Amino acid sequence: MLVNILMLIVGLAILVWSADRFVYGAAAFARNLGLPPMLIGLTIVAMGSSAPEMFVAATASMDGMRDTAIGNVLGSNIANITLILGLTALFGAIGVGSKTLKREIPLMLAATVFAGYTLHDGVLTRTEGSMLIVLLFLLMGYFIWQAIKDKTPDNLDTELESEIPKNVPTFHAIIWLTVGIILLPVSASWMVDGAVGIATFYGLSDLVIGLTIIAVGTSLPELAACIAGVLKKEDDLVIGNIVGSNLFNILAVLALPGLISPGEIDASASGRDFYMVLGTSTALAVLVLSSGAKQQLTRWHGALLLITFIAYQIVVFQSH
Repeated sequence: MLVNILMLIVGLAILVWSADRFVYGAAAFARNLGLPPMLIGLTIVAMGSSAPEMFVAATASMDGMRDTAIGNVLGSNIANITLILGLTALFGAIGVGSKTLKREIPLMLAATVFAGYTLHDGVLTRTEGSMLIVLLFLLMGYFIWQAIKDKTPDNLDTELESEIPKNVPTFHAIIWLTVGIILLPVSASWMVDGAVGIATFYGLSDLVIGLTIIAVGTSLPELAACIAGVLKKEDDLVIGNIVGSNLFNILAVLALPGLISPGEIDASASGRDFYMVLGTSTALAVLVLSSGAKQQLTRWHGALLLITFIAYQIVVFQSH
């Protein structure tokens, strides 16, 4: 048991660190190529923030643990909104002024609904996994087209400019990119093995371990980034981190178990847990897009989100 706990903790620590180094190297390399900050943020940084979920889902799927991979996606999206944004909002109200985000949030909601369609029959097929990947590329193409076409100032562009590494030698960027690519799958494997050992010891299902321990663990990079962002008054970047991560999770990461290990899924995933993802995503859209002139998440909203997270965890553990 102690070995499993150690594998989980060490695997998680290296996973978080290597994901950060991967994003740092990739973003610095992209800047050196002359790509605009908005484009880097909407693609490389957003994808990199989901790197822990991607590698954990791929590892679990290759081990035949389809429900763990799916639970990781659903649980991470729930944790990102309820736990991560909830805690972050307690540090100060989070305002939204970026028109880019006001386009992204409805698209995240639409992607979530489409993901629900792929799960509703209790089976995730290779065709459905392929459809999710195709939709991801279509949305990425749309974001790139908008970033190139729209030359008007955007709050998110300014905040991304300050966050993307500057003056990093290309050789150093490639080294960090390589380090991340090597360590991400190794640490993901350790984390999954440790989590499985703990789950077996306590009699938890594959789905529950994915929804809880693994989901919260892989969401930790977003927590650090969001708290740092709100303290620096980079509110749009905070929401952007969550929306971008959830969008990649629901399209890129959910596609992996479908492509690698298609088949039947736990009924709770297509029922209770998906509806929780849909509900929290809808709540985020309503809070951010319909909160009056200020368009912000307040501390009260943060407290409500945290209570929702705790209540959901209790329900999941009681029902396993």
